[in-house]
Amino acid sequence: QVQVVESGGGSVQAGGSLTLSCVASMSIFDINYMGWYRQAPGKQRDFVVGISSGGLTNYADSVKGRFTISGDNAKNTLNLEMNNLKPEDTAVYYCAATLTGMATSWGQGTQVTVSS
Repeated sequence: QVQVVESGGGSVQAGGSLTLSCVASMSIFDINYMGWYRQAPGKQRDFVVGISSGGLTNYADSVKGRFTISGDNAKNTLNLEMNNLKPEDTAVYYCAATLTGMATSWGQGTQVTVSS
């Protein structure tokens, strides 16, 4: 089963930018699906963006035009570039990876805090 580890969270002011990284224990080209999810305090975990092994992407409406997902296979890394951050983007961000026929693997999460 694949393991993933997130990094890159932090605190920024509204309008600022952050880039999150998710390092996988195998080539990301061999992972059927990877995605980013987030969970704000007291709320359920929500979908942010996903990417298939074929490169198809899907973004939540709330982040379209502001967030961009990309992969760096040389580093087994999935990146999430977040621009024009808003206070409502404050959450713990989780990376997910799924191999065919196996349960989804989750990272430990990285905190993103956006102040107004």
